[in-house]
Order: sequence, then C-alpha cells, then structure tokens
Amino acid sequence: MSKLKRLKLRSRAAALSLIGALSVSSISGAAAGTSDDGTFEWNGFIENATFARKGVGISKFRNTMQLEMSKEFNTGSFFSEFSLNMTLRATYDGVYDLNKSHFGRTAGGAINLQSTFSGAPSSVPHGGGIVSTGAFFFGFDRSKNPNDGLMVLGGNSHLTDGGVAFAVPVRPCDVDNRGCLAGYMDATLNGLRFSDFNDRLDFLRELYIDGNIPFDNGHELNIRLGRQQVVWGRTDLFRVLDVINPVDYSRHNIYDELEDIRIPQWILNMEYRMGAVGSFEDLNFNLVWNFDKFRPNSLGQGGTPYQILGAGGFFRGMKNCWDNGCTVANFAGLPVPGTTGLAATDFAPGSIGIRQVNLPKWKLSNTQIGFKVEGVKDGVGFSVNYLTYLSQLPSLRGGSVGPVAFNNFTGEKKQYPYLIAFDIDFPRIHLFGGSVDFYADSIKSVFRIETAFTTGEEFANTLRKELYSKSNVVRYVIGWDRDTFIPFLNKNKAFLFSAQLFGQHILDHELEETAGSKAGVPSFGRAGIPDWKDNWTMTFLMKGWYMQNRLSPQILAAYDFGARTAVVSPSIDWLISDSWRVIVAANFKFGRGAAKFDDCRSCNPWGPYTATPFHTNPLAAGSAGLKGFEPLGRFRAGPIGMASNEDEIQLTVRYRF
Repeated sequence: MSKLKRLKLRSRAAALSLIGALSVSSISGAAAGTSDDGTFEWNGFIENATFARKGVGISKFRNTMQLEMSKEFNTGSFFSEFSLNMTLRATYDGVYDLNKSHFGRTAGGAINLQSTFSGAPSSVPHGGGIVSTGAFFFGFDRSKNPNDGLMVLGGNSHLTDGGVAFAVPVRPCDVDNRGCLAGYMDATLNGLRFSDFNDRLDFLRELYIDGNIPFDNGHELNIRLGRQQVVWGRTDLFRVLDVINPVDYSRHNIYDELEDIRIPQWILNMEYRMGAVGSFEDLNFNLVWNFDKFRPNSLGQGGTPYQILGAGGFFRGMKNCWDNGCTVANFAGLPVPGTTGLAATDFAPGSIGIRQVNLPKWKLSNTQIGFKVEGVKDGVGFSVNYLTYLSQLPSLRGGSVGPVAFNNFTGEKKQYPYLIAFDIDFPRIHLFGGSVDFYADSIKSVFRIETAFTTGEEFANTLRKELYSKSNVVRYVIGWDRDTFIPFLNKNKAFLFSAQLFGQHILDHELEETAGSKAGVPSFGRAGIPDWKDNWTMTFLMKGWYMQNRLSPQILAAYDFGARTAVVSPSIDWLISDSWRVIVAANFKFGRGAAKFDDCRSCNPWGPYTATPFHTNPLAAGSAGLKGFEPLGRFRAGPIGMASNEDEIQLTVRYRF
C-alpha cells in the first residue's frame, strides 16, 4: 500500500473517530466546564450553515463540530505558567450530496463554445473547433477529453462576449481527474465534503504548548510552540501584516472571519516581554518561525461553490488543456475573403495551459521567519515588523520561461515567448511594515493603521515575453471605530460604526497602449499588468444591540473603487440563550461585475500563423491588445466583481456546549 493511500485511510479514520467522539459527548449531555482543580477547561459548539444562491439552490450546507481544550500544569519555579491547548474541528459540507448536479458527482455536462467567425456556426461543441474539422492537422483525442462534466470558463459570472473561453471539468477529482493539479487543487469528493480531513490533518486546528519564563528583572519570555494561528494584524478582512498563516478562501470567498479560515501551521512563536521601559509604557520583542511544510492559500477548485477570483476553474481548465488538449472560443482569424470574426480552435495536448505546480519542498531554506517589535508609547500602540516568507498566492510563469510546448501549426517543440503555457511557482517575498493604534478623545474614536512594503511579488504581465514580472508593492489599511448613539433607533445603547480603507500600490506597474488600441478598435485595449496600479477598497460596518445585547442587527458593506463593484451584507444575530445562537444574513453584489483585459490571443507566439493585421512584422511576438473577460479580466473585476452572480441568503444555527 502506498504512503499516500495509507495517509488518506488514516485521515478518514480520524474523521470518523472525531465526529463520533464529538457526537457522543453532545448527545450524552456533556457541557463546557472546568475540572475540580481548575486546571482543565473545555468547551465547544455544533453549527449548521445553510446558504442558498439564486439560480443554483443550496450553495453551502456546512455542518461543523468544534471542541476546544486547555490544560494547565504546575511546573515549579521555571515556568510561571505552562499549558497545553488543543482545538479540534470536524466539518461536513452536504452541498456535494444535496446539490450534486451543480457541485457533486453529476455536476456539469456537455458545453458549446462561442465562435464569432462569420463563415461557421456561432457556437461549436467542445472538441468541435476548426482543427478537428480539417483546417489544420493537429487536434486532441475526444475519447480522452469528452464533452461531459464540463462548464464554460467564467460562465457563472459573465458571457463569453467574443473573448476567450474553454472547458472546465467540474466534478470531484476521484470522479473525473481531468485538470486536477497534484497536491494543490486535486480534492476528491470526500476531500470536499470533509475538508478538515486531509493529508495535512486540518481537523487539528490548534495543538500547542504555551509557557511563560520569568526573569529576576521582571521581564518574561513567552514561548508558544505547535500548530497555531499567529495574528500580526490590527485590522479586519484585509491582510497587510497578518500574512503568516495561509487562508482558506474556498470556505466562503473573502467573507468568513479570518479566525475561521486561517490555516494553522506548525510555528515557534517567542515573545520577550519587558513591560514598562524608559519612556515606553510597554515594550515587547517577537520572533516567529514557521517551520511547517509550505502551504499556499486554498483558492477553491473547478466545481466548488466558492473560488476567489474564479481562479480554481481557470487553473483546472488550463491544466486540462495541457494534459488533454482543448477547444478555445474565438481564437483563430481565418484568411477567408468576405468573412469576419474569430473561430473556435482546437489545441493539441502540451501546446497551451498549465503543465505543473511546483510546490516548494520542505527544507530549512524554505521555512519562514519574522521579527516584530511592539509596544506602547504615550498611549499609542505600535509595531515594527519584518517577515520573509513564500508567496501564498500562485505565480504563473510562462512564455519564454514556461514549459517546452508543442506548436499547433508546425509540430515543433520548444519554449515560445508570449505563449500561454505555464508552470505555477511560489516566489519568496520580503515584507517590511508597521502599525499604530490610538484613541482620539476629542472625537471619541479609535484609529488603526497598518502598512507594509513587499519585494519579490510576481504579477501577470502581457508585455513581458515570460508573461509575468516582479514588482515592489505598498499596502496599507486605515481603520476607524466609534460608538455612537442614534436615539430614534435605540436611546439606551450606542451603535458601533467601523470603517476601513485598504490601499494597494504596485510600484513597478507596466501598462501600455498596443497597436490595436492605438487604431481605436473597440475589441482591443492596453497590455501589461491587469491588476490596478493604484486601488482602494473601503468597508463600512454599522452594528447595534437590543434585548440586553442578545439581538444584534448589522449592515456590512464593501466597495472596490477600481472594479466599481460593491457588496452589502445585512444580518441579524440572535443569542437565544447561553447555548443557542441564530444568524440570518444575506450577501448582495452591485456594480460593473466582470471586466475585460488583454487576453494574449493576439500575442503571436507562433508567427506568422497567429499574427494579426496589427503585427507589422508577422514573425515578431508581442501583444496587439485583443481583450476579453478571461483570463486576466478577473484581476480588474476583483473578488467582488467575479462573484457578482453569487448573491445569497444565509442561515447559521449554533449550539454551544
């Protein structure tokens, strides 16, 4: 039996054991409590979150059981405090069983892809592009890549509208393994249903020892070692300094609490606490060493209900193109007199797409380390931070540094500048930052500010022959909180008003006019980095309390200035008793939605066959700026715009024991 298979069997056994243990404890009436000597504490909860999406039906039926335990030990004089802490979480998402036609075994189906070429039908089935009909010699084997279990790339958020699209397999990877990226986006049906149970033991949310070592000068050293979350940030939602742990965006895009979606890591977290020193009211030094095997953010995969920026579907479709070939909508301009538009085109395996993901292996040089100085001076809290880490977001390296690829016109194999053939990598990033928080008594407000400067980040860039470039980036968040009375809503209790402004500035941004855009052709635009050079996102929260703080209505809204999209989420949180809690919420998006950008169809990697009328030299590679929604428009639309068709009604019921 292989090691991987043994790990999967152990993970399933652990899942059943933990679910059984938590179920027995809740049924038998076990409750939160403390041991007789006060050294052992435990509590937990059982929760159901049911979300429904327009046009889809149930999009989440997540059932969670969580158990939190802490044991204190008497270690004599060496440690003033010493404890063992553990949190276990078991999750089952029934959406893959209750709505299997959208997200489970029978998801997807046969698809047609748009073809704007006037000399052919307006759409063709997957596998029915011009290569397969004899215009060229090379195509793909439709028996290995059938027209079944598929959706059109981006079809759940926008029309193809003359741009790029191709097939995305959407069934779990044990049902249909097309497009599954080994070790990255390859979840089976059980892996999706029981997401906490996998080879990385995610059901173990926390397992760490926590001890304080006192010194004669009044200082102390806190050591926390084990699987944990380390929170460096002072603000919510936006991760500026709070980037030590990767994040699971597949749970609910960007909308879940960070506490629930941070992925715990094996970390040594040491803090030397000096207390009041000189002019400082408090001063601490912090060392964080993340020695766990590298883990990227979870972005979802093709076929899951939540995929930040729709990235999971794009990656899976591109991997399928590389492995099995694919039909690309509106690609080839045919030299047929009296015709217009672009024809859907078949590509052979190994010609375009994603070849592989290069996950960093564990070695000392791939671990991540950070330092922080934190304190309070004149009532102002501050921190100065440094972190070196591996990017938790993937970088696609293609074109002239991409994989050796197959020329669909000549059959030659080599690296081609500007060719959309990629490997996925995770570059090393260096972060320098800081934060402050202070109370402004004159306006009764708390302000929170974080800022970070990073080097080494990589961005898609259609002006470069590698189709990516590096840039330094500045990010910051300014947060404001204030309690304010609104007498006509509640004369006895203040409302919380909270706002945040997040800014991102790509310092080495590249964006240029192309030959097509200079000619004024509407379907052509600028080329370069699709991410906005300068962009801001604002959030606003208004939260109130009634019935002795047991009923709490709130409105949370966010607006992306570059994408011109917004999300509004009203909710009511009702604490029925000390054990029962119900949250009714909604999530609505407004604004422009999907956006277009240079899609590299006019990058001419295989000149003269892929040249456009705007290429003065048909053998010279480089983009003429033909644009579409896919694949790079997602960076212009942002997480809110790409989820513009994912409005939901949400009900969460929690029982705490």
